[in-house]
Amino acid sequence: MSVVFEPIGFVQTQARTLPRHWSVSDVEGDLVLDASYIRGLDSMSPGDRIVVLFHFHESPPFSMDSLMQRPPHGNQGKKGVFCTCSPYRPNAIGFSIVTVLALNGNSIRVRGIDMRNGTPILDIKPDVRPS
Repeated sequence: MSVVFEPIGFVQTQARTLPRHWSVSDVEGDLVLDASYIRGLDSMSPGDRIVVLFHFHESPPFSMDSLMQRPPHGNQGKKGVFCTCSPYRPNAIGFSIVTVLALNGNSIRVRGIDMRNGTPILDIKPDVRPS
């Protein structure tokens, strides 16, 4: 079976240093979608939290030797890859939950960026957890 995704847009950020996880990020940036998806932003508003699914496009190909990884924080030893937020994964898919600051056409200004400039966006979903 083959699964193919096409990006719907890309991340733009001026940040040179990024936190390792969205939950500790105050970094701002833009999610710039292909203009053909602009109607998909109807009902999105500043203050909304959204889930951004993206591709770890700069990660090397995964090796089965990396099923156990040592997280860079703490001294907890090695963990299974599915118990980490490592970008080095069998399928290089990441997600971040960010806060919408503003919308301008096909661009969404957000806070909480932990994605590098140019990161391909695969999908956006609402964060439906209780506040």
